[in-house]
Amino acid sequence: MKKHGKRYREAEKLIDRSKAYTIEEAIETLQKLPKPKFNETVEINFQLGIDPKANETVRGMVSLPHGTGKTVKVLCFCRGEEAKDAEAQGADYVGADDLVAKIQSGWMDFDVVVAHPDMMRDISKLGRVLGPKGLMPSPKSGTVTKDIGKIVGELKKGKIEYKSDKTAGLHVPCGKVSFKKEALVENIKVIMRAIGSSKPASSKGDYLKSVYVSTSQGPGIRLAAKLGA
Repeated sequence: MKKHGKRYREAEKLIDRSKAYTIEEAIETLQKLPKPKFNETVEINFQLGIDPKANETVRGMVSLPHGTGKTVKVLCFCRGEEAKDAEAQGADYVGADDLVAKIQSGWMDFDVVVAHPDMMRDISKLGRVLGPKGLMPSPKSGTVTKDIGKIVGELKKGKIEYKSDKTAGLHVPCGKVSFKKEALVENIKVIMRAIGSSKPASSKGDYLKSVYVSTSQGPGIRLAAKLGA
């Protein structure tokens, strides 16, 4: 069993494990917990009633009204006018074969990858590198698109991708602990609605098993909120 430090143990004492908190109560409690010397990310963690073995996946993109508090490095695979649009919207890296080669050599200094449909054949060879890290662009998530400039602009303003893992867990950053309570609450409610609308058609039974909110290094606080709250 993992041993937690003194700050974590002190934080646990401030959380009622028998209680399911409202979103507002959870954020108020979270912001009172002992803090490290850095501005922690606040994350919402879902355990979903989907069957990953049956290829049930929850994936999509959502625009957070208050962003995540993190500067996102966007890499774009595109050429010509689309490349100019991407640069105009603030893309950090824009290219084609040059970026493919750079990534194959081990470079990974970016947070999200966007691609024009015409580039997918060129970057298919990166599947084994980007796929396991959840960075392979996909039409389903909106990161494969002809409107490169638009998606880059949205990503820079706080649009994020979410995807369930092989254990049916799903973890989404929703801001920084320094955000105002109202901003975190609004971001969380937007995420809850997005996850609620992403239920696979084949999924049966309870879609939401549990949901917790936590900081980067803190204990989870169980939410009573339902998807779509």
